[in-house]
Amino acid sequence: MPREYQFNYELRHLVYFLEVARQLHFRKAAETLAIAQPALSRQIAQLEVALGTPLFTRSRRKVELTAAGRALAERVEPVLRGLAKIPAELQALAAGGRGHIKTGFTGLAMATVLPAILREFHRTFPGIRLELNESPTSAQVAALQAGELGCGFFHPEATPTPGLKTKLLLREKNGVLLPADHPLAPQPSLHLRDLAATPFVLFPRAYNPGFYDRVLAAFAKAGVTPHIAEEVWPRANGVGLVRAGIGATFVCPSEARQLPPEVVFRPLEGPAPESSLVIGWKASAELDPALASFLSVAVPNADRTEATP
Repeated sequence: MPREYQFNYELRHLVYFLEVARQLHFRKAAETLAIAQPALSRQIAQLEVALGTPLFTRSRRKVELTAAGRALAERVEPVLRGLAKIPAELQALAAGGRGHIKTGFTGLAMATVLPAILREFHRTFPGIRLELNESPTSAQVAALQAGELGCGFFHPEATPTPGLKTKLLLREKNGVLLPADHPLAPQPSLHLRDLAATPFVLFPRAYNPGFYDRVLAAFAKAGVTPHIAEEVWPRANGVGLVRAGIGATFVCPSEARQLPPEVVFRPLEGPAPESSLVIGWKASAELDPALASFLSVAVPNADRTEATP
């Protein structure tokens, strides 16, 4: 046994000591503990020898804690209380009622499906701590494959990612977000060819190659060469640049439900990039119970044993 775990006393000594410290009466403490009083006295004496200091002062009329005894009682009580909670906590962990999950998300997830999932999850599983980290798709996929994230909300590639299971949560055709004073803002809908002279705010391709390439493909199909003025991340920064009048960007109709007054959303007719959002987690023989609880809320009707492209 490692030296730091070698003690000259046992757990029962601490339990017996704490009961005497609570009652300050050996006979009453012995009755509570269901042991003989002489046996209790011997256990306390053994503890005092092991610790090298008296824990009680005894007289014919009363029992009192020494300064060392008071210090020990203050330390022992929370330790024993914590030990008493271990069985219930372990049972809750095994049942998926407690735990800790690290979850990644993109701006699209937080603007659409994620808030409702979080609300229901915290209501149903208040004992599970969810750690949320906004990160681009590429970073989430790498972290999931490395086991650094429990699950993530990200944008899938055309083919399933090896080692991950996913479930589609959202698929929408994008519209365009314009500054409110843009010349085309009064139009109820637009075509990409209408925006040939409009600069666009996108994001670095490495963060989400699939969607970036769908954007370029839509422009090509419309016969337009895009003018990309800025590439920024996270998504909120792109919206901020549109508010500043720097250019336009792409958003889904679900994202456009709550917009600041400086911008307007317009649907696109004809070619337009499509956004997809999935929840993904690492394929394994057995899910972490806390993660299984989260998935039961996020994808309640999904078969979590098979991947969905």
